[in-house]
Amino acid sequence: MTTTFTMINDGAELSESEQLTQQSVAAMEELDVVEEQSVDYTQLDKKGFVNLLENQLVIAKSEGAKPADFKRTDEILKEVKVFFDQIKKTERDEAEQHYIAETGSDEGFEFKPDDLSQRFDSLYRQIKDVKNHYFQDLEKSKDKNFTVKTQLLQRLRELVDADEANSMNPATSWQEFKKIQDEWKSAGNIASPHNSTLWATFHALIDRYYSNRNIYFELKELDRKKNLQLKGELVEKVEALAKSLEGKALSRGVLEEANAHFEEYKHIGPGPKAEQELLWQRMKSALDVLYDARRAQTEDQKQLLSQNYEIKSKIYEALVPFTAFTSSSINEWNEKTKEVVALQEQWVNAKGQMLRDEGRELSKKFWATLKTFFHNKGEFFRQLEAKREQNLKLKTELCEAVEGILAAGEDSSSNTDKVIALQKQWKQIGQVPEKFKDSIFDRFKKACDAYFDRKRAKNSEVEKEFVENLTKKQALCEKIESGAKAGEASLSDLNAFKSEWAGIGFVPKKDMQAINKRYIDAVNAYVSAIGKLSSKEREQVILENEVSMVADGESSRSLQRKEMDIRRRMTQIENDLTIWQNNIEFFGRSKNGEKVRAEFVKKIEVAQKQLADFKHQLKIIREAL
Repeated sequence: MTTTFTMINDGAELSESEQLTQQSVAAMEELDVVEEQSVDYTQLDKKGFVNLLENQLVIAKSEGAKPADFKRTDEILKEVKVFFDQIKKTERDEAEQHYIAETGSDEGFEFKPDDLSQRFDSLYRQIKDVKNHYFQDLEKSKDKNFTVKTQLLQRLRELVDADEANSMNPATSWQEFKKIQDEWKSAGNIASPHNSTLWATFHALIDRYYSNRNIYFELKELDRKKNLQLKGELVEKVEALAKSLEGKALSRGVLEEANAHFEEYKHIGPGPKAEQELLWQRMKSALDVLYDARRAQTEDQKQLLSQNYEIKSKIYEALVPFTAFTSSSINEWNEKTKEVVALQEQWVNAKGQMLRDEGRELSKKFWATLKTFFHNKGEFFRQLEAKREQNLKLKTELCEAVEGILAAGEDSSSNTDKVIALQKQWKQIGQVPEKFKDSIFDRFKKACDAYFDRKRAKNSEVEKEFVENLTKKQALCEKIESGAKAGEASLSDLNAFKSEWAGIGFVPKKDMQAINKRYIDAVNAYVSAIGKLSSKEREQVILENEVSMVADGESSRSLQRKEMDIRRRMTQIENDLTIWQNNIEFFGRSKNGEKVRAEFVKKIEVAQKQLADFKHQLKIIREAL
């Protein structure tokens, strides 16, 4: 073993070889950063992920599996689980949407994972179990190895102490010494906080033993020469690996092989000092070439990974605003979905890996954001479907209402108004689920058509009577018009005419407005011909006649216009009264104030009388309406 340690009691500082060992570990970790990214998971389907886990299970169960292998496997599991779960989620959502499209509801929907999904989950659990058992056994082994090496150090210390006191047979001492060396080499790893201390103590005790073994110097020299030869062979192998890099990229296999030779180099005992130092420099130079190549390669790879990260970061930033999108329009949701899917395709097509930690975090955020958008979209369609189900219920109730009116067999005007009102309600209700759209409309239309067809059939029977009534009303209008022209008008005859008109039934709808207008014009002319009536009485009689027309179900449009005119005039009079009443007190202060005040008092009295008349007329109109 090498004797380049600085001893402090039985301990020592880290040797140059141990420092190089740490450099080796760091280089291997850097290699992990790059080579773990060699698989583009976005390009794998479910079968590809299952094959990947089967390979990882084989590696985990192999006899030569190391902690680094399990570390890489664990990282792979974490990454592929996200992608595989996304595939399963997409399949489930598609299956659910298909189920809803067929049934109209998600009630009773069940999604059973296929064989590949079950196989993936089984492999995932097996790998986790193998990993847990391995590290449990490894910890137990490290504890055991720590005890073994501690005991070996105690034996070695006792041997060195006995040798220094010359209390032990030199041959027996040498045999025990070699035995302890072999047992130490065979003992496995221990927990890292104790490893350096135990190694330093072991090397220090070995140096003490060799220093005190002057009697076996020749044997020691022979052993050192043999060690020198073995170390020389290992140095040549590492130098060959370094030379093989010319014009090539450093692979993980090459670095692992070099580290294995270096580990064997460290376990070989010391050689002649001068030659050993030269060998050590050669070994260090060869390893430096490998580690420098690894660092350069890692830097190039990191730059490429950073560029990929920037590209995907921009895609993620473009996706984020879609999580706040909301709309009540299906078309707008579909348009936004196209844009989101386009961004997803950009993400997938942006091939190339990213920095491990940053890339993993960015991927999580991207897929989480994508999931949020589709969750919001799904919630919109779930609410829309619920609203359509409610609309279906409302339209079904309308169908039942029309069918109930139809079953009653009454074709009254009130029932007709109800059916028309139900038709208006139908138009105000929104869409129903697509699969019920035609059937519910056909049901409602069929019921409404049946009602109006039956009503039209009955109306044809009374149409003839309506024509006869029109003839009677035309004759009555001629009679009233003749009486007005002859100057023989009287209130008694007018009341008789009104009674006769009220006794005549309905006329065809197309002639109703014309005959009503002719009647009103005839009555107005007749009233004007009654000489003993004042203008106010004539206006009252005419108004009452129009009111009676409305009460009999005739045209109310003209009466409504008159009502609006009365209200307008009432408002004007009320405004004038307010102004006059507020200002009348001021007129008494001037010279001619009393005269002006009297004029305004008279105006107020006239206006109040007019307002009372208008209120009376309005009351008659409102009673008729």
